Amino acid sequence: MVEGSRQWHEKLPFSLLGYRTIVRTSVGATPYLLVYGIEAVIPAEVEIPSLRIVAEAEVDDDEWFKTRLEQLSLIDKKILAAVCHGLLYQQRMARAYNKKVHPRKFEVGQQVLRRILPHQVEAKCKFSPNWQELFIVTRVLSNGALYLTDVEGKCVEIATNSDAVKRYYV
Repeated sequence: MVEGSRQWHEKLPFSLLGYRTIVRTSVGATPYLLVYGIEAVIPAEVEIPSLRIVAEAEVDDDEWFKTRLEQLSLIDKKILAAVCHGLLYQQRMARAYNKKVHPRKFEVGQQVLRRILPHQVEAKCKFSPNWQELFIVTRVLSNGALYLTDVEGKCVEIATNSDAVKRYYV
């Protein structure tokens, strides 16, 4: 193992090899397989030959060339399968996310509280409140943005995301 943090660059190639040869859940294949069409030969297989290495070593150049061309023609099929697997993975993730999402609908005239975001001046310390004073919804846009006015009737110039407000119940 590396002693100290100054020698990290010596272990970087091994980390990259591991990263590129591990099967990704999202595509169901390794990045190396998608790029080159075959699985990577790890250094241990060079020292202690595996069945795949022995089979390739006994093949003459013409046979090796022919099998390599066949493998390269299969790359497109593997990439297509990985893309399909990725789409199915994204659909599963979206379905799992959408189970937990409850859409909120706001109407003109509703009273809401607006969240104090961390970059705002009001968020000074740990014990400051999380919500600003009362606002009234004056306009609702289709993409979830709201225009608000405070209780005195002073209009807020910028639209507020509906995720940053919650309904106020009297």
